[in-house]
Amino acid sequence: MPPSALIDFYREEFLKHHQCLQAQREYFSEQAICGVEQALQRVMADLEQLSRTADADEVMARLLREFDVVTGLSAWSDPLKVH
Repeated sequence: MPPSALIDFYREEFLKHHQCLQAQREYFSEQAICGVEQALQRVMADLEQLSRTADADEVMARLLREFDVVTGLSAWSDPLKVH
């Protein structure tokens, strides 16, 4: 069973993406918002199962990058990109 601290970390990261998406809601169509929210809910529901796979770190990193393409969260929180 994967450590709960690691699962909690990933859960927090996905929640950050959800919050970032909500903050940008006016810039996306309702259909786009619903699609991303459904994907986030599915990942959150399957988080423990996903964390048990042999390549869990790679899977989680890929999922976080894919959500980042939509939310742009890394640009908001990356101190190197602040002017």
